[in-house]
Amino acid sequence: MGLLERLRKEWFILGIVLVIAVARLEPAVGVKGGPLKPEITITYIAVSAIFFNSGLSLKTEELTSALMHVKLHLFVQIFTLVFFPTAIWLFLQLLSITPINEWLLKGLQTVGCMPPPVSSAVILTKAVGGNEAAAIFNSAFGSFLVSNAAFITSALIVLFLTLGSSSSVPFTSIFSQLFMTVVVPLIIGQIVRRYIKDWLERKKPPFGAISSCVLLMIIYTTFCDTFANPNIDLDKFSLIIIVFIIFSIQMSFMFLTFLFSTRNNSSFTPADTVAIIFCSTHKSLTLGIPMLKIVFAGYEHLSLISVPLLIYHPAQILLGSLLVPTIKSWMVSRQK
Repeated sequence: MGLLERLRKEWFILGIVLVIAVARLEPAVGVKGGPLKPEITITYIAVSAIFFNSGLSLKTEELTSALMHVKLHLFVQIFTLVFFPTAIWLFLQLLSITPINEWLLKGLQTVGCMPPPVSSAVILTKAVGGNEAAAIFNSAFGSFLVSNAAFITSALIVLFLTLGSSSSVPFTSIFSQLFMTVVVPLIIGQIVRRYIKDWLERKKPPFGAISSCVLLMIIYTTFCDTFANPNIDLDKFSLIIIVFIIFSIQMSFMFLTFLFSTRNNSSFTPADTVAIIFCSTHKSLTLGIPMLKIVFAGYEHLSLISVPLLIYHPAQILLGSLLVPTIKSWMVSRQK
């Protein structure tokens, strides 16, 4: 693969680096009250645009093809929304006595609470030759029921970050904003899709690229707030340790899901196991960043909380891509 093709393929990850660099150079442009007015354009318009786009692009009919594989879906959803955040919380109790930046640790907990992504898990499952229909169902499940996913994810974040603390959380304002900027746009998107479905199938608009561009705007303004605040300092030690922890978590959880799904009494096929490995361990950046923007609105450390999720996204794609040949080889040998 040539350099130009590689750059084109990884444009979103490069975009994240670029917008953070631009925010560092001139943070005043994207701060609250600045020329871009992010308190309106980002908090309401951009976030709503992402979820309207999700509603418009989601093929609800695709969910029915894998609907009956209940055991697999339960495995993925319980691992994602129960085991994952609980295990991270227990792990963070140990890390809390270390000198690692506390806001990065809080960000690590929010990663554990996120739903599966709509794209990367499906792409990698397809690349291996696994159960693509099951991957589509479980990845799209968070978007199709994003009202539940948003509320469940936000409730999990609030629960795990306030356990053992006396902080008060503005539940009403958080959930009312979630409803207006997540649920309503998604429903409208699904309704509009019904009327222009044939046109969408014909033209195939670049939904993923649109959401990614809007997401880059959100990341940009988030880091503008950080760099404009002189009191925020991110030490390199904490950042390096968090990167190491994220890769370790992904490797450990992929191995765990592999062990659980290949037990003698599991009844999962090798193709099912592939879908389980990717869907259970991947986390959504597209849904995650907008939700963090709502749940932690007004927090001066929002960008630090976002850092682990921003690292987790490219890490899961990189690690998954590296493991594709190995997992594919295992699946083919098992099927024979």
